[in-house]
Amino acid sequence: MDVRRRNSKPISSSIDAGEPLKLHNHRHFNNNKKSSDALALPLYLTNGLFFTMFFSVAYYLLHRWRDKIRNSTPLHVVTLPEIAAIVALFASVVYLLGFFGIDIVLSLISGPPHYAWGVEEEDEEKQLEKHIKQHPFSDATDDCSVIAPTTNIVPVPMSEDDEEIVKSVVSGATPSYSLESKLGDCKRAAKIRREAVQRTLGRSLEGLPLEGFDYESILGQCCEMPVGYVQIPVGIAGPLLLDGKEYTVPMATTEGCLVASTNRGCKAIYASGGATSVLLRDAMTRAPVVRFSTAKRAVQLKFFVEDPLKFDTLSLVFNRSSRFARLQGIQCAIAGKNLYMRFSCSTGDAMGMNMVSKGVQNVLDFLHQDFPDMDIIGISGNYCSDKKPAAVNWIEGRGKSVVCEAVIREEVVKKVLKTNVAAMVELNMLKNLAGSAMAGALGGFNAHASNIVSAIYIATGQDPAQNVESSHCITMMEPVNDGKDLHISVTMPSIEVGTVGGGTQLASQSACLNLLGVKGANKDSPGSNSRLLATIVAGSVLAGELSLMSALAAGQLVKSHMKYNRSSKDVTKITA
Repeated sequence: MDVRRRNSKPISSSIDAGEPLKLHNHRHFNNNKKSSDALALPLYLTNGLFFTMFFSVAYYLLHRWRDKIRNSTPLHVVTLPEIAAIVALFASVVYLLGFFGIDIVLSLISGPPHYAWGVEEEDEEKQLEKHIKQHPFSDATDDCSVIAPTTNIVPVPMSEDDEEIVKSVVSGATPSYSLESKLGDCKRAAKIRREAVQRTLGRSLEGLPLEGFDYESILGQCCEMPVGYVQIPVGIAGPLLLDGKEYTVPMATTEGCLVASTNRGCKAIYASGGATSVLLRDAMTRAPVVRFSTAKRAVQLKFFVEDPLKFDTLSLVFNRSSRFARLQGIQCAIAGKNLYMRFSCSTGDAMGMNMVSKGVQNVLDFLHQDFPDMDIIGISGNYCSDKKPAAVNWIEGRGKSVVCEAVIREEVVKKVLKTNVAAMVELNMLKNLAGSAMAGALGGFNAHASNIVSAIYIATGQDPAQNVESSHCITMMEPVNDGKDLHISVTMPSIEVGTVGGGTQLASQSACLNLLGVKGANKDSPGSNSRLLATIVAGSVLAGELSLMSALAAGQLVKSHMKYNRSSKDVTKITA
């Protein structure tokens, strides 16, 4: 039996795992009680009350005794208020001594407490185990100290070696981050780290899965110090008919109606002959910031790197970083004596942040030869701009810039989307265009592009934080064919995706990429897989915009969410 001390997991009987066990342990737990434990007030209020009482009555008694001495009144002659003050003084002294004094005296007499981590007491464990066997249903309420945990922590069977390592991590002797390198077993390291966290915090991680994951695959690449993994359901929407091909789109989300809504949009697009897409630009960016002693010198470097005659040389230096990195251009901005250089390059099938950063470092080292007074402040100066809403991405683009369009026939709008073309066009103008302008939106001229982008990103192993700029989108709608049909388009200037590197190599995410036919790198045409994934993201956003806007126009949004996006569980019965 794995017996824990104070601040550790509670021990439960095998018959009723939900009932915390109450321990017969007077020496270690009852000695720790204070006089404040019996009070109903919060501890800080109780302490404040007795401190105030002590100083008030002490002042009152000293003042009264001084008057008696001046008036030659015997000190043993006391009035009723003085008796009450003496009683209050005695009570406050008892409380304060009990609260602050007893623990100090006991610690000096007995030494360190025996319930410290790593100290095992075999006799007590045997007695406790014997008590559990003899009284499995007893709640042991008489003459016992009760551990009241915030959550029930389920003991994890461990070998003696692992148990020693857990204690070492808890005590701080072994750094948690070093477990993988010390043990050489990533799963074992995650198990030990998880147990150490539970013991340290006294809170359970039950419900967070540990088994069934390849922890070797994330070492040094995806996540540090793992203790488990989070399960997110993956649904599929489609088929999405895009550029003459059908795609079944995986979406990882916990939002009800999202997959169903996108699926309805795919159905409307399919019934109308499909959507078409065009890739406008493919360039990842990185913008270092450098500083000079004068603004004049910063401008001289700006003219140097923007000189077309220098581009071939800088490109050659940049491209040394990778066989896929190809410099496309450098855009500079001046802020006083500070210079921001925004490098743009193609990165093959990788999303390319590391690739472009290496190339930028090569160029900076090269420029330092001609500009030795250049002070490199940072490899990223936020003029890139990564994981932040920025006008430069909205205007210039970052990653893949895609426009996707479709013409939805009148009968499809009525039968599938349950609305009409005029209502859709009016709503788009007042909501996505005028409404977003009123809100001062930056790249947010759409209904919910980020919903679809995030769901596909999580499913396919992209960086979820890049949803910020990747969701920049403007949705346009207008009537065509004499007002009968609906033309809808989405323009997304900064979709940042890759099919190699990062989380794309994990088993689940790799399977979702394989479902789309874009898994890994394309050997015949480097970069084509990531570009195709970007167009699929745009096509899925088109479907999502179409469905949500039609639901809003038809007044179906609240009804559908009340039906499909609300849990039927009684949350008052869900325990922590």
